[in-house]
Amino acid sequence: MPKLVSAQDLDRLVELIGQYPDGIGIDRLSQAMAMVMSRRTLQRRLATLVEQMRVKLEGEGRAIKYRISPVNGVSVIAEAADIVQANSEVYVPTSPEGAEIRAYIRQPRQQRQPVSYKVEFLERYHPNLTYYLPESLRAQLHLLGRSSASQQRAGTFARDILNRLMIDLSWASSRLEGNTYSRLDTERLIEFGQAAEGKDALETQMILNHKAAIEYLVRDTEHAGVNAETIVALHAFLSDGLLPDPLACGRIRNHPVDIGGSVYLPIAMPQRLEELFGIVVIMASEIRDPFEQAFFLMVHLPYLQPFEDVNKRVSRLAANIPFIRHNLCPLSFIDVPQQAYVDGVLGVYELTRIELLRDVFVWAYERSCQQYVAVQQHLVPPDTFRLRYRNSLTEAVVAVVRGGMPVSEGSIRTTIPATVAENDRERFVELVLTEFKGLHAGNAIRFGLRPLEYAQWQEGTRQEGSTESLGG
Repeated sequence: MPKLVSAQDLDRLVELIGQYPDGIGIDRLSQAMAMVMSRRTLQRRLATLVEQMRVKLEGEGRAIKYRISPVNGVSVIAEAADIVQANSEVYVPTSPEGAEIRAYIRQPRQQRQPVSYKVEFLERYHPNLTYYLPESLRAQLHLLGRSSASQQRAGTFARDILNRLMIDLSWASSRLEGNTYSRLDTERLIEFGQAAEGKDALETQMILNHKAAIEYLVRDTEHAGVNAETIVALHAFLSDGLLPDPLACGRIRNHPVDIGGSVYLPIAMPQRLEELFGIVVIMASEIRDPFEQAFFLMVHLPYLQPFEDVNKRVSRLAANIPFIRHNLCPLSFIDVPQQAYVDGVLGVYELTRIELLRDVFVWAYERSCQQYVAVQQHLVPPDTFRLRYRNSLTEAVVAVVRGGMPVSEGSIRTTIPATVAENDRERFVELVLTEFKGLHAGNAIRFGLRPLEYAQWQEGTRQEGSTESLGG
């Protein structure tokens, strides 16, 4: 009895042929599907598709090409738009190479060949000589990402749009990990400290961790660069309260890990892992083009898996470091289909091929630019007074909280730093009072205050106020 061919296998083949509007020959198809099926199996399935009138033949002999059959007399045109499968899965536009990777990754796990870390994948890359992003593509991305702050101090543009960036990137990056917070829920949590009802506490923690990590990158651009300290710090922020072993937070792992749903086996030896982590970061720091640098980090940090968990989140935020430092539009991952991103990463893990992840990266960056061009046009000019006394403001807020003082004009006057000019002190008091009105446990980190520290101060001043009212 002949073996039944699954509809999924045929759909995958149709999808690959659809990437070639002018048709594709059997030799090219056989190369693309070599890891999936034999040439004879491919020929049988092509015959089935021709019989079903889903694919048509053109030409004769060795010049025969396969094309998607017209539907109701209308030709199928491959456009740069979202690809929607029969199951309504939204994807990103893929290159022919990306489609090949996707076809392989979509096979059942049992049919994919187990692989380990290949150091030659890293060795083949030479900063500023090797490029994952072709020159024409890099030029296109530079035009898209340019901001009005391009000639200003590093990090200016990211600081100008910080609130919007924290919400967008925290939500989108968390969603790629399966977080079910909506964008509105995320906005309420970040802006007002309101956790969404019915959500797991770990989901709330994941969002707040992203917020803290993004603030760190944007507010400390002088020190937050492409270096080992920053990458480790990002892991510390992003994994806070999420790992079974708290000691693994901000540390290179010292035991083997598995990748769920993948046949890839990362390096297990801690000494080798630490050595390669250093090499990856040094190589990344030497890359001059910010887009190439960002994509290199998105490829090699997850591939190495230097941390016990949270590696992909670290890579997504690390990819934003060059954009922040060059005042380019940030990469928020807004609207990126989860499956497309996962497939792209699996393509790196199992095939050491970057084309599908590159398709996702380019689409995601174009989408981010569309978002932030509109934001850029409506930027409110910065408060120069607040900028001038930013450090003094931090000193005053910290002094009030750590001193256990209530918020009042009198208490604030006792905390005014000597750096505030005499003529500016009245306005400075108003600035501090305004800042406290919007301060909560979720955003107190901006002043170096931990959420628990702020909450204890808030509870203490509330109890003190209650005692005074009873006694009065």
